[in-house]
Amino acid sequence: MGVFTDNELEYLKGQRLARLATSDSEGTPHVVPVGFRVSDDGGAIDVGGHGFAGSKKYRDIKANAKVAIVVDDLASVQPWTPRGIEVRGVAELHDAGGAAKFGRGWDEAWVRIVPQRVNTWGIEAPAFTEGSRSARSIPPT
Repeated sequence: MGVFTDNELEYLKGQRLARLATSDSEGTPHVVPVGFRVSDDGGAIDVGGHGFAGSKKYRDIKANAKVAIVVDDLASVQPWTPRGIEVRGVAELHDAGGAAKFGRGWDEAWVRIVPQRVNTWGIEAPAFTEGSRSARSIPPT
């Protein structure tokens, strides 16, 4: 298995909005919605945005590269069927290529989140059933 299972990749590729959690050099948390993509090799999460290089999340990542990102939704509200993926990892800042990766008008700066831990719910099995929750560490490459 790579970083993500086939079901996780299918889910991630079908979503476009996530919440990125960063913290500054003093540990003050900050969480914001972001657009994202699965990296071309399927082993990381790429995040960009409009004005990304001037954002608090960019400054936070420069000060503290440890981040988390959550992608989740409700497959149904009747019955209540949450599903999602939390990725904890290390952020790698890039100052070029964002517009080519995410689209015209997006900032050139972007970040790649290299997973160290992946937690899921409702992805491998229906929510609230055996096997619906998963947590694993990702060995460094």
